[in-house]
Amino acid sequence: MLENITLGQYYPIKSPVHALDPRVKILLLIAYITGVFLVPDLTGFIIVLLYLALACRLSRLPFRLLVKSLKPLRMILIFTFILNLFFTGGETPLLNLGFATLTKEGLLNALRYSLRLVFLVLGSSMLTLTTAPVVLTDGLERLLSPLKVIHFPAHEMAMMMTIALRFIPTLLEEADKIMKAQSARGADFESGKLFERAKAMVPLLVPLFVSAFRRAGDLAMAMEARCYHGGEGRTRLNVLKVERRDWIAILITALFIALIVLEPRIVPWHV
Repeated sequence: MLENITLGQYYPIKSPVHALDPRVKILLLIAYITGVFLVPDLTGFIIVLLYLALACRLSRLPFRLLVKSLKPLRMILIFTFILNLFFTGGETPLLNLGFATLTKEGLLNALRYSLRLVFLVLGSSMLTLTTAPVVLTDGLERLLSPLKVIHFPAHEMAMMMTIALRFIPTLLEEADKIMKAQSARGADFESGKLFERAKAMVPLLVPLFVSAFRRAGDLAMAMEARCYHGGEGRTRLNVLKVERRDWIAILITALFIALIVLEPRIVPWHV
């Protein structure tokens, strides 16, 4: 399961999406999330799928890598689908199970919310897979820099968020090593009831927390040894600039949002 978590991982290849300005990519993700929430019906998700497929094609990411980001959330997806399926009222019954009645409105609502969650996870994973942590820090800081007029610590906040993302793959790798070491000593993390499996995770969580605090202390000492004192007076080797490819990406995303908004008017059928 641990190898299926892709959040915070970076896939280093050359592609038009990798070359985009990080500020533009963050804003495009916000626009994409807004578009997903604006989808009025299931037909509109076809537009979202086409937009995501285009982004995946241009980024040259293996599609299986994006799908892996959904595997750790499969239980949440199933729970969301079932919850909306049986607890959404409707006027068009499809199946009577005795304890609950399955309606057409409940089925459509379950599909709508499940697909929305799937597309949100895929879009967020694409940002981290195509943006290096250091570049992401610069983009976040530049976007938050207008808040400095109210003494908001933009650089420190961006640094904290990026370090948190960067430490996810490191902690997963450490957890995998501890799990293999515990399994070699006879620990069983797979079999048993839910409570037994949760109890078996204690030998894994304790050394993992100890390792995380140790790594955090080492990182703090390394930053102090290099006289790190925040973003004041810092310069950058690569200055961020919005180029032609960024404007093309903005135009495509604006067209995507427009299609989402106008879809009920231009499509004769709705689901």
